[in-house]
Amino acid sequence: MISIHRYILPRVVIAWLLVSLLVGGVVFWVEIERIDDRAAALALNEAHRFPAELLQQKKLDEIQAHLASLTRQHFAIVELYDANRVVVADRVAEGQEGLERSLQGFAHGFPEKSSITYHRLRIDDKWVLQVLVPLRDRAGKLSGFLEGVYIVDRETEDGIYADIAYTIAFVMLAVLTTTMVLYPLAIALNRNVVRQSKQILRGNLEMMAVLGSAIAKRDSDTHSHNYRVTLYAVALAEAIRLDAEKIRQLISGAFLHDVGKIGIPDGILLKPGKLDDDEFRIMKTHVEVGEDIIRNSEFLSATRDVVACHHEKFDGSGYPRGLAGKAIPAVARVFAIADVFDALTSKRPYKPAMPLVEALKILHDGAGKHFDPSILQVFENIALEQYTTLHAAEEEWLRGRLEKVLGTYYGI
Repeated sequence: MISIHRYILPRVVIAWLLVSLLVGGVVFWVEIERIDDRAAALALNEAHRFPAELLQQKKLDEIQAHLASLTRQHFAIVELYDANRVVVADRVAEGQEGLERSLQGFAHGFPEKSSITYHRLRIDDKWVLQVLVPLRDRAGKLSGFLEGVYIVDRETEDGIYADIAYTIAFVMLAVLTTTMVLYPLAIALNRNVVRQSKQILRGNLEMMAVLGSAIAKRDSDTHSHNYRVTLYAVALAEAIRLDAEKIRQLISGAFLHDVGKIGIPDGILLKPGKLDDDEFRIMKTHVEVGEDIIRNSEFLSATRDVVACHHEKFDGSGYPRGLAGKAIPAVARVFAIADVFDALTSKRPYKPAMPLVEALKILHDGAGKHFDPSILQVFENIALEQYTTLHAAEEEWLRGRLEKVLGTYYGI
């Protein structure tokens, strides 16, 4: 339960913040656009009211009077251009001389036809809108251009930020409320998905274990071999500090390591004596048969290294590929030791169980030949403890122990 909250809650919080910031940005953009529209409307209105004939007749006194009226009412700076885009007159509101100097570095384009152009600027920590509107006489002829520089006053700007803050707070509250309502549902759905995923995983693992045990039962009359060899292998893998993913590969591979024996005749598989050359050649084919069985399953691909390489030998004399040394996957080198050890110390229909000391001597003699010597040395250090725990254990106990291992590495 804790892990579910740990997984979902940070994502909910991040989504909450992102939505709030996104909405805040949209609100800011909308509010600024409203200011732009207001300034453009003012400029357009004044352009419609401006007597274009004054510009054509060059009546500068009347023009200046009109511009003075505009700077008192709406604009910080007003400039008038003739049709050739030459400044005819300008007016700066009292106290805005510094703004005029700051604007000298900002060029603007002249509008075409009846359009309006405006630029939003940030000057001296103020929002400034530079609006340019074409002027036309009653006949529709272009007489010139009116430029107005509009300053967004501090009160309006503070209002914009207040609106943004209120909107973000509202959105955060709304998202939080929605989250509080939906979060338990999300947790329940996630828990259901996790439960179903674990059930599927458990089903797949159980299917592998059952299939592997069915194969092992053909020559040992018990499921215990597969349980023990898996537990031996995991203990050794932990002792040499294999990572969790490798150990999961080892576990699934241990379940199905001999799956190819399903294609070996009983007369060869259960023969009490030594196999002749032809029989041994047939016996060795169980590796290729096993690889062929798992080839078309993505889930079973994790078993491949063990299924394909558990009969390879460290000196290269193994089969089917004659791999040597570190070319043999680590999980296969670990499994080979566990498999041979359990085979030696277990009773089979065609042989008695070998004492621990004799089994360890055979393994030791195979160091550097059959087995990776460094891994074998680690196994020799833990063999007595593992043998004492697992060798005589009942099948049901071994199954329970294996369930704990699956819980550790698969979370089921």
